[in-house]
Amino acid sequence: MYVIQFVRGFCMALADSVPGVSGGTIAFLLGFYDQFIDSIDDLISGNMEKRKKALFFLVKLGIGWVTGMVLAMLVLASVFESHIYAISSLFIGFIIFAIPIVAKEEKDTLRAKWQALPFTILGIIIVCAITYFNPVAGGEGVNLEHLTPGLGIFVFLAGMVAISAMVLPGISGSTLLLIMGLYLPIVTAIKEILHLNLSAFPAVFIFGCGVLVGAFSVVKLIRKALENFRAQTIYLIIGLMLGSIYAVIMGPTTLDVPQPAMTLKTFNVLFFIIGAVIILGMQMLKGRKEA
Repeated sequence: MYVIQFVRGFCMALADSVPGVSGGTIAFLLGFYDQFIDSIDDLISGNMEKRKKALFFLVKLGIGWVTGMVLAMLVLASVFESHIYAISSLFIGFIIFAIPIVAKEEKDTLRAKWQALPFTILGIIIVCAITYFNPVAGGEGVNLEHLTPGLGIFVFLAGMVAISAMVLPGISGSTLLLIMGLYLPIVTAIKEILHLNLSAFPAVFIFGCGVLVGAFSVVKLIRKALENFRAQTIYLIIGLMLGSIYAVIMGPTTLDVPQPAMTLKTFNVLFFIIGAVIILGMQMLKGRKEA
């Protein structure tokens, strides 16, 4: 059980660390999204028994997440830039094979409330609009070592927005950081701290506070939505995932040194297949746990 939670957290961190796919998508795919949301909410407002159970679950998940995020900051960010089309093909494999699994898991809910199908279109429009109107190419020009009050507020709000997107399946918080011009500055600042250069620590601390406030705020909203409007929420999530395919295709244009959007010529079939195999493997892992 410890290993399973570690792997879950690790996979969520890898998804959260780069633009394209959210950790919430991985949690939803592996079948513990409701437990993840409920645990965070119980940690905030549950009774003592619920808080202990939630804390135990989140600590096990968090160890894997922190491990994955540290490795991602040290390694994956540079790989993402130098092999953007291969990584993007991998993510498309994730998404395309994840969507039917999500639909299968929630088939009874979706069939009972098929009138909520327009929420899928809404989800597609949201992600495509965020991607299309992205005004930033890579996030240059923000120096977190010289923090002003205005920049501090901006970093705090960016943390709130980014974690809200990371918790939601379909929207990538890292993509939103790109849009706000903070993805590379935040990644660079975390790298520097890991190398014991603490000059950017105040900015990272403020960003972390924003992440905590955003997580606690959005989780209660998501939990209520899943409890009271589950079909509409699931249809919206599927739309967000479909829209994220466009976001991944356009991902190369948001790099520090922008590259052309993915085409059939730059699409990597091998990494697409690897993505599919990973998703199917995760589903098998979930099936073994349930057995």
